[in-house]
Amino acid sequence: MKLVSYRQAGRESFGALDGDDVVDLAAASGVDTLAEFVGSDGFADRENIVSKGSRTPLADVELLPVIPRPEKIVCSVRNYMDHHQEALAAGLNRELSEFPPIFLRVWRSQTAHNAPIIRPRASETLDWEGELAVVIGKGGRDISAESAWDHVAGYSIYNDASVREFQFHAKQIAAGKNFESTGAFGPYLVTHEEIEPGEPLKIETRVNGEVVQSGDTSQMIFSIPQLIAYASTIFTLTPGDVIATGTPSGVGFSRKPPRYLVAGDVVEIDIEKLGTLSNPVVDQP
Repeated sequence: MKLVSYRQAGRESFGALDGDDVVDLAAASGVDTLAEFVGSDGFADRENIVSKGSRTPLADVELLPVIPRPEKIVCSVRNYMDHHQEALAAGLNRELSEFPPIFLRVWRSQTAHNAPIIRPRASETLDWEGELAVVIGKGGRDISAESAWDHVAGYSIYNDASVREFQFHAKQIAAGKNFESTGAFGPYLVTHEEIEPGEPLKIETRVNGEVVQSGDTSQMIFSIPQLIAYASTIFTLTPGDVIATGTPSGVGFSRKPPRYLVAGDVVEIDIEKLGTLSNPVVDQP
């Protein structure tokens, strides 16, 4: 099942995709947001709830980031070996660590499928990063890697776009990862039963139709269960929390010469079974 968050006539809601329609689930489920829904008893009964929802043409709604205001967006750093190696070759001196290196994004840094990624006035070093996103359904603390799959509501696509100049101001990289409207998230949540736990998924990023990243999720250094277990040791994970699992090689800053996004570019990220996330790039007004 594919689930979306959207806005229509100034009202935010969430629903399920069915052909060219969105089936509104808020009234039928008794909750207001997709984050609440994936943590509710109704999530297990979603097929029945969909049968009771009202329909709206997809063309008549504005998609929002899959989870518009997650409590936490936990992002994994250098979680593909080929990306780690290209960063080293580009002069970024970072050692592999025993534990997953992570940082947090804020929800205001997100943007939706087909909405613009905004290149900030402060820098010309906006870069792309195609990633698999995991959405937490069942929250918890100190989750074991063995039970981690039970806490996954589903999967989506994330463009963890980075303002490299600010990312490299210090060893703590969050400054370059939290400019507003740079983290694209969508187009929808594919619920967990559609993907086998640990199933390798092909991932490809294109800029203006040119393939710039190509890999698959089996190349991760730290697996999804390891990321969930580690994050839940630090935080209490809550329904709707997002884990962005890292990017394969092919980012712009590692190229010779470096290549960065400019206004007019279009970034597309395909992940097998999850669709395509597409965003134009515009300059900050």
